[in-house]
Amino acid sequence: MIRALFSAASGMNAQQTNVDNIAHNLANANTVGYKMRRAQFQDLLYQTMVQPGAAAGAQTVVPSGLQLGLGTRISSNEISFSQGSHSSTSNPLDVMIQGRGFFQIRRPNGEIAYSRTGQFHQDRDGNVVTQDGDPLEPQLTIPLEAQTISIAGDGTLSFTLPGQSSAQLGGQIQLANFANPAGLNSIGRNLYLPTDASGEPTVGNPGGQEGLGTLLQYNVEQSNVSVVEEFVNLIVSQRAYEANSKVVRAADEMYQQVNNMTR
Repeated sequence: MIRALFSAASGMNAQQTNVDNIAHNLANANTVGYKMRRAQFQDLLYQTMVQPGAAAGAQTVVPSGLQLGLGTRISSNEISFSQGSHSSTSNPLDVMIQGRGFFQIRRPNGEIAYSRTGQFHQDRDGNVVTQDGDPLEPQLTIPLEAQTISIAGDGTLSFTLPGQSSAQLGGQIQLANFANPAGLNSIGRNLYLPTDASGEPTVGNPGGQEGLGTLLQYNVEQSNVSVVEEFVNLIVSQRAYEANSKVVRAADEMYQQVNNMTR
């Protein structure tokens, strides 16, 4: 009964963490470029009463043994980098990655972070920056008086100036990719940092030989959260939490019966 109490308690704790994960996904259902996280469970240690394969006689062995599990825990909540749906905008600096890859963002401390959010703007100097004012890497500068801005599928940026009919090149957007994107470290603000699990970034032009996706101007990538799926997961998690709480109640009633035996 003591095992039942602690096993059920571990299940309740795991489901509580799972609900926290689901709540975070639902909270970011409308966050551009957000990638959902999927909770993964893992059973805990087992208390072995009879070892499977132990000798049962001179020439026989126990076929299955007797092992009692001690509960469960959340082992990870892996990031799912499946493609999100696209949404059209009127901002020429809104760019969506179709396929694999990340935008490179230079943070104020000088390190490079990576993002799937392609909502860019111009600062007072004409530099292409994120909503937080962090510049795109490699840095791109567009004259503030530019009339039209064009971003091709391979990342080539061009613009036209007043009184000129021909477009001028303004640089090229480059993307980065990782061998294991699920191993990236989320730091908030739709930014990721590389880790030993993700591997080092491979940088190249969109649509290049590195397997990078292409860019689509006047579009942004929406969150890949499925609200219906998350609500189903929420119901399953609630029922699992309820079932574990009933195990705790049943174990408590069994203890109560034992305590009343001497009366």
